[in-house]
Amino acid sequence: MAQSGQRKCLNCAEFFTPDHRNRTRQHYCTQPECRKASKTAAQAAWLAKPANQDYWRDPSHVARVQAWRAAHPGYSRKGPKAAVALQDPLPAQAIDSIEETVNRGAIPELPALQDAFTPASPILTGLIAHLFSVTLQDDIDQVTRRLIQLGNDINRRSHHEDHQISASP
Repeated sequence: MAQSGQRKCLNCAEFFTPDHRNRTRQHYCTQPECRKASKTAAQAAWLAKPANQDYWRDPSHVARVQAWRAAHPGYSRKGPKAAVALQDPLPAQAIDSIEETVNRGAIPELPALQDAFTPASPILTGLIAHLFSVTLQDDIDQVTRRLIQLGNDINRRSHHEDHQISASP
């Protein structure tokens, strides 16, 4: 049973609530099949009017289409265009030599990060980024260097304690 303001779809015969902006003219629900039926009915009604029956058939439209086809031969026979990349591939970047980093003011005495662990695992990078809330590569490198230093300090401390324990008896 229809509720107040509802209407029966002309295609599927189900009750629906028309859109408030088009309430007086909406006779089909929003289901895809009903939308197709609505479009078909609207086109048939438009073509049924005498003024519209020869809308695209007069000589001026025929000449326009023929001229366009002559200017674009083979257009309808072409296949779909290949997808074009949205960005250019990144060129390989040369690694700076030590002299160049010294000239730029970088600290040359820090060991290269790739010497500590090669290659940096994406899971390790993601874990560092997540735990320390950093996303920039420079920040991740800085945190990684701090973690490596902390690990080295712990290893030296435990190694030092082992020597003290073995030397005391």
